[in-house]
Amino acid sequence: MSKNLIIASTSTVHGSGYLDYLLPILEKHFIDTKEILFIPYARPGGISHDNYTMLVQKAFSKINKTIIGLHTYENPLEAIEKSTGIFTGGGNTFVLVKTLHITQVMPALRDKLHTGIPYLGTSAGSNICGLTMQTTNDMPITYPPSFKTLGLVPFNINPHYLDPIEGSTHMGETRETRIKEFHTHNNIPVIGLREGSWLEVKDAIIKLKGAHSARIFEKEEVPYEIETESTIHL
Repeated sequence: MSKNLIIASTSTVHGSGYLDYLLPILEKHFIDTKEILFIPYARPGGISHDNYTMLVQKAFSKINKTIIGLHTYENPLEAIEKSTGIFTGGGNTFVLVKTLHITQVMPALRDKLHTGIPYLGTSAGSNICGLTMQTTNDMPITYPPSFKTLGLVPFNINPHYLDPIEGSTHMGETRETRIKEFHTHNNIPVIGLREGSWLEVKDAIIKLKGAHSARIFEKEEVPYEIETESTIHL
């Protein structure tokens, strides 16, 4: 089985347009792919599938790629099987995971991505690359049949990871606190992926890319940093 994945914390970094910071990388990643199948199920802000697909098409037109929404196919499993490149966008991970399970797309997508076709995930689309969706930041606005996701990497992901702000008077939980809570019930390692960073997965090799270090959390261990360009062993 082979894998060819870009697992990005976010679609948009401060001060730039949708996917702009990643487009040079994506041009190479999808070099052999003219049409990219887009999975719009996460629906950020409740946007329609059609409008979400149009937003993605506008970005990918800059590198001469055509985007086709999975929602436009009568048979989504056949569309997955015939695809030569796939992108799952961000939004609400609960909505995304529920839809992937009830449409039976989840297992079909897992099988397809083990054939080595190029995949991009951002935010919620990155969350589903882990073992479960349980380290998402999203509100549980709907109830998926299972928290299990694609399991393309041997850990969970926390996209948009935020460091505690020194001197802040905010009384809510930090991301680090929430991940520690997760580890009171689960043994799965978690990578806190800061905005502007992504994971590059080539078969069994996983590397951190982008502008920032990432924070690694393991049960009953002190969290630690890995620098960009590091290979991840978890």
